[in-house]
Amino acid sequence: MATQRGHLIREFNRYITCSVCRGYLIKPTAVTECLHTFCKSCIVQHFEESNDCPECGIQVHETNPLEMLRLDKTLEEIIFKLVPGLREKEEQQEMDFWRKNESRSNGEEGPRAKRSRICEEEDDREEGEGGDYHRNDPQIAICLDCLRSNGQSGESTVKGLMKKFIRCSTRVTVGTIKKFLCVKLKLPSSYE
Repeated sequence: MATQRGHLIREFNRYITCSVCRGYLIKPTAVTECLHTFCKSCIVQHFEESNDCPECGIQVHETNPLEMLRLDKTLEEIIFKLVPGLREKEEQQEMDFWRKNESRSNGEEGPRAKRSRICEEEDDREEGEGGDYHRNDPQIAICLDCLRSNGQSGESTVKGLMKKFIRCSTRVTVGTIKKFLCVKLKLPSSYE
């Protein structure tokens, strides 16, 4: 029987550390253009000075690079499981920060107020008053590419989309995507 070897955390360090601050990834945020991951605060701070990825140098977005960032909650949970005590340390630092800055908050809410407001918003959403449309659900990217041409003499009757990828909720149905394509491509009902 083969013996199992335990893995050391240093074997995973390059996957769970930020190349900007060299610490463990806190609120890991991926740049969608190149898929490099950084701490949320590190990448936001970096984008105040430059629109390029700190790791590969690719221009992320000409005018608003923050639109091209996505939180990676799965990686965050993996990091918290790999590094004992990290979650508690981060939560304590956040609480200390809010306690320290509570007196001069100039309209900002502390974490307790934010949590209660978020819970109220979720209750409203469940009652149908919100307009969230599953934006807070896990997201997937879908490639929409026309594989077949129905036109005569080699011409396609269906024009391709300008953007072949869409980002949508994991709850999306094929029927919803069909409706989206019919509207976007202005297709007659015969294509449904």
